[in-house]
Amino acid sequence: MIARMDEVVGRIDRTAASRQAQVRALSRTTSAMARRVATIAVALGLLFAATIAFGLIVGPIGLGGLATVIGLGVVAVALFLFFGGETPVVDYKEDMPNKAVVERLDTLLVRKRAALPAPAASRIDAISRQLPLLESRLAATATLDPLAQDARRLMGKHLPELIERYERVPADYRRERDAEGLTVDDRLVQGLDAANKALDDLGRKLAREDLDAFQTQGRFIESRYKEDDGLKGE
Repeated sequence: MIARMDEVVGRIDRTAASRQAQVRALSRTTSAMARRVATIAVALGLLFAATIAFGLIVGPIGLGGLATVIGLGVVAVALFLFFGGETPVVDYKEDMPNKAVVERLDTLLVRKRAALPAPAASRIDAISRQLPLLESRLAATATLDPLAQDARRLMGKHLPELIERYERVPADYRRERDAEGLTVDDRLVQGLDAANKALDDLGRKLAREDLDAFQTQGRFIESRYKEDDGLKGE
C-alpha cells in the first residue's frame, strides 16, 4: 500500500510540475508583453505631453506639426514592438541564491528551446518539468549543502554551457559525424538526457527526507489502526 501511494504521489507531482511549467511560461510571456505595452504607453504619453507643452508655451503646432507628432508616435510604437528585444539572462554567480539559479535556468531554456532541433527541444521540455519541484526543494536547502552544490553546478554552469557551445557550432558542421558516428545534434541530445537524469536523481535525493517521513507515518498508521475487527482500543 505504501509503495502504491508513493507511485500515486509521484505521478501527481510530475503532472503538477508539468502544469506549473506551462503556467510559468505563459506568465513570463504575459509579463513581458505587459511591460512592453506599459513602456509604449509611457513613451506616447511623454510625446503628447511635450506636444501640449509646446503648444501652450510656443504656439499652435498646426497640421504639419500634428502630422509629425503622429508619425513619431507610430515610429515609437513600431520600435518598441519589433525591436524592443528581451532582457538578457543574468550571469551565473557563486553567491546567487539556489532559487535564483533555478529561475535563471528556466528562463534560459524557454528562450533557447525554439532554436534547438526537435529531439533536443523535447528533452528541454522534460528538464523544464522538473524545475518547479527542484526550485521548491532547493529554496529550503542551504547553499553549501552537497546536494545543492551539485544542483548549482549542473543548472548554473554545465547545462547552460552545453547549450552555449552547441550554438557556437556553425549549422553546416552540425550534420557531420564524428569518429563514433554521432553528429553534434546527437551529442546535444545525449548531454540533455544525462542532465535530465541527473536532475531527476537530485530531486529524488532532495525529497528523500519527506519520502522517508511519509513511509514512517504510513507504517505507523498501518500498525496502529489496521485490525480485522476495526480500530484498536486504547
